[in-house]
Amino acid sequence: MVEIVEKKIEELTPYAKNPRKNDKAVDKVAASIREFGFKVPIVIDKAGVVAAGHTRLKAALKLGMDTVPCIIADDLTDEQIKAFRLADNKVSEFSEWDFELLTDELQDIADIDYSEFGFDLSKIENEWFEKRERNDTSHQEGNEEYNEFIDKFELPKTTDDCYTPDAVYEAVADWVAKEYGISRKNFVRPFYPGGDYQAEKYKKTDVVVDNPPFSILSEIVKFYAEKGVKYFLFAPATTLFSSSSSSCALGVGADITYENKANVSTSFLTNLEPEYRFRTAPTLYNAVKEATDKIRQETTKELPKLSYPDEVITSTKLSYFSKYGVDFHVRREESEHIRTLDAQKESKQAIFGSGYLISEKAAAEKAAAEKAAAEKAAAEKAAAEKAAATRFELSDREKEIVKKLGA
Repeated sequence: MVEIVEKKIEELTPYAKNPRKNDKAVDKVAASIREFGFKVPIVIDKAGVVAAGHTRLKAALKLGMDTVPCIIADDLTDEQIKAFRLADNKVSEFSEWDFELLTDELQDIADIDYSEFGFDLSKIENEWFEKRERNDTSHQEGNEEYNEFIDKFELPKTTDDCYTPDAVYEAVADWVAKEYGISRKNFVRPFYPGGDYQAEKYKKTDVVVDNPPFSILSEIVKFYAEKGVKYFLFAPATTLFSSSSSSCALGVGADITYENKANVSTSFLTNLEPEYRFRTAPTLYNAVKEATDKIRQETTKELPKLSYPDEVITSTKLSYFSKYGVDFHVRREESEHIRTLDAQKESKQAIFGSGYLISEKAAAEKAAAEKAAAEKAAAEKAAAEKAAATRFELSDREKEIVKKLGA
């Protein structure tokens, strides 16, 4: 049986090389001890050096305690004490919260301020939804709340780590080989992860068919022009002409979702057609589109369309009404807060951000508000599509240049 002994704090020595930083947790642990008492003993070695419980010791000092309960691990060697100290700190990292159960438990606590121990109910609800969907960050049809949430927290994607999906690269490489009558044995990829395009030993027969970092595309094109290296490079469609001074620009504009999930409208630059400044490539567009469509079909999960009855209102729906100038309000006695519908419980789903059940009268008003908002949204979209883009005219100087071109 493990013996618990009371030790004076002055008899205990924190381990000088403790790698675990715990200062941020001291106030929370102190609050727990103040509320519930010192229920978890500190583990020390035979010399009184702390093996586990540094944060509890600091909390006890903060509370002005003279003694603390301890367990003396005199059955462990010095080496085992060191290993135990690390293991005790590390294993807690593998624990996870069941946020749904945690939320229910916290809501049952009425007389204790659980925020003193670091709990924030609103943050926990957000963490719960984030945890549930961590491995599925795709949009879900009909789930407006979830889609808006993931859009806000989507990490920015850069165009310098746009590794090309194999199927897309194969489609482009096959097109280049056929279009220019070049054997794919001559294709090189110096921009593959870990590559160095300037250090590459290019042969005269080599053709670079690859996706370079877009931020230094002009620099790359200039380097290849100076070295006489043949190339066919991926390029961002919107800034295609910015890097094309010595190239033929193929305006393709194919939407490619790269390995880092960045979706980029992509065109191409090449010096294999020196007689042209720019051109279209419909067959290349079709080849890339066919490849990307196939990838989406293979990777996109078919998700159920989510919708709620008129008697359910969410905060996102209120925002939607406000956006389109629709007044809508519900009295307190006509609403009841809910987190999930009974029909969702079996599949362990919930209303994102929670919602309210509303009266039949309020539901009818909500349906009318939805119709009014939809009409205004459609009108705004039509007006935006009808609005003419700004048109710039040529100056007399530019008209003179045009007259001389090709003359």
